[in-house]
Amino acid sequence: MATQVPPPGGPKAGTAPSGGGSELCAALSVGATFQWPVRVYWEDTDAGGIVFYANYLKFFERARTEWLRDLGLGQQQLRETLGGMFVVTDTQLRYLRPARLDDLLSVTVQVRETGLASLTIEQSTWLQPAQGSNEQPVLLCEGTVRIGWVDSQKMRPMRIPRDILALLQPHTVTP
Repeated sequence: MATQVPPPGGPKAGTAPSGGGSELCAALSVGATFQWPVRVYWEDTDAGGIVFYANYLKFFERARTEWLRDLGLGQQQLRETLGGMFVVTDTQLRYLRPARLDDLLSVTVQVRETGLASLTIEQSTWLQPAQGSNEQPVLLCEGTVRIGWVDSQKMRPMRIPRDILALLQPHTVTP
């Protein structure tokens, strides 16, 4: 998996809540990479103040949800209007370094592959340096998430609607 440091100008320490409040921070869509800021709270950590490993999946989920929202694809709206929804079918994660209480993270989303009924998405979590620091972001966790499009009532696979695929195609990264 190719990893790239998020471009400068991403979220800065001290300015963003836990992936919310667009008036406080804006998610960045730079080329084919979407970034979403996440602040580490007590609820995200173990007794030692280290982010519990499963919470990276939650951070990835938040970033994918905000990425879809940024594209005009609210998940509730998709379910209500099209009768379909995205569900996770596979994940693979690699943990490189721990995140800690109060860290500001940047979670990225890149579509790696689009199929007729699924997407493969590369995601990563980066530790953002303190504001005013000359340090570069540090890669903490990376992985792939495969999501499938299913009928929201029957929970059976369906083809992703063409108009949704058309929105996602420009965001697909080619290896």
